[in-house]
Amino acid sequence: MKYLTTVVFFFCCLLSGTIQGQQTWTLDECVSYAIQNNLQVKDFEYSEKANREDYKQSIRNLLPSVSAFSNYRINFGRSVDPNTNSFVNTEFVSNNYSLDAQIDLFQGFQKVNTIKATKFLYQASYEETLHQKYLLAFRVMSAFYDIQFMKGLLAISKEQVQVSQENYNLVKRQVELGQKAKADLYEAESAWLADQLLVTQSENNLEAAKLALMQEMNLNEDRTITVVDLGIEKKSSVEIVEKNEDSIFNTAQTVVPIIKAQELRIEAAKKQLAATRGALYPSFVFSAGYSSRYVDNNLDSDTGELIPFNTQIKDNAAQFVGVSLRIPISNGWSNRSRVKQQKVAMMRAENNFNIQKQETYQIIQQLVQDGNALQREYEQSNLRRDAQQVAFDIAQKRYEKGLISIIELNQSKNLLANAQNEFLQVRLRLKINKSTLDFYRGLPVFNIKRVQ
Repeated sequence: MKYLTTVVFFFCCLLSGTIQGQQTWTLDECVSYAIQNNLQVKDFEYSEKANREDYKQSIRNLLPSVSAFSNYRINFGRSVDPNTNSFVNTEFVSNNYSLDAQIDLFQGFQKVNTIKATKFLYQASYEETLHQKYLLAFRVMSAFYDIQFMKGLLAISKEQVQVSQENYNLVKRQVELGQKAKADLYEAESAWLADQLLVTQSENNLEAAKLALMQEMNLNEDRTITVVDLGIEKKSSVEIVEKNEDSIFNTAQTVVPIIKAQELRIEAAKKQLAATRGALYPSFVFSAGYSSRYVDNNLDSDTGELIPFNTQIKDNAAQFVGVSLRIPISNGWSNRSRVKQQKVAMMRAENNFNIQKQETYQIIQQLVQDGNALQREYEQSNLRRDAQQVAFDIAQKRYEKGLISIIELNQSKNLLANAQNEFLQVRLRLKINKSTLDFYRGLPVFNIKRVQ
């Protein structure tokens, strides 16, 4: 018996340690983990890195282009002797070496404008990546609050079960004493079982909400997740924030990443248009080079011996420098067609920017309207919940005195549960609405740092 007690104690301690070791996630921790492990965000980050490399390469394109050339050639039959430039019919081996370099002196400022365009595109991709992180953060926040809502419903359901059980026990005693009919017992038992079913459904809904959060976070290591309980305050004040959509929108234009991204894409399109126009102007190129050769039939006229490799390379060396001018006259009108197409691309970027601003303004309008409506619903649902609690307490006392039936008591109990559920839902929706408006007002909602 003592051994069995020791084993049970050991397993209890082990289970307690496991439970205590399980991480309890806060909202910021959930958001941070989701951003680090979300595959869609990673894809945007890869695009950002590619655009960053395009920007760096556009700067490197200002450097001279240098190329080296070498060959090894065996000549058979009739060929030109490089020493005498006459045709010979002998076999010989030749090596040629060259080093060329050129740099653009003027190209209609195409490269300079391309540098600016790729920089704007890189910055735009960064803003788009940041916007995806915020979208993910809001989805995680919504899933996080869904868990809070389901936990609240579960707590309310358990309270209802406790009340139903107490009423069932009361009716059972009254039936045994002959004070109530057996039909009342069946009615009380039915209400008790119905509330137990609601508890089971609430538990299932809570697990489903946890799974939804884990999927948003891409959390595959654990089978479930435990989040911080925000609690349900009986009477909580709601901060009244600025609800002027025009003022919020003016701030949103400077802080919302997707709007900044579209604005940067307009600037990039302008620079791309300028770079495309540069192809219509003349271009100047400076070039320089060095070349030499070695031939195995190059003999010294005095000694008849083969001239050494180093001597031939030195004697056959040739250098050049030059400047070339290219004037575009006609190329099937393709350059001007590209200019027109780039103008259309710029207008499309401007239109996308206006579309994004319009959508953002409409979202803010809807959030402000919903916020005002939720504010009123919150105040009224709070009053209704308190009033319904008083009504249920009175109904409970009247039932205990035999003044009302069990059916009327259950109706009052169900009305109280509905009022509690409604208050919880409105409260959490109001918190999400406020956090979303805070984002558009430029306030720190999530721990997402702007680093570039």
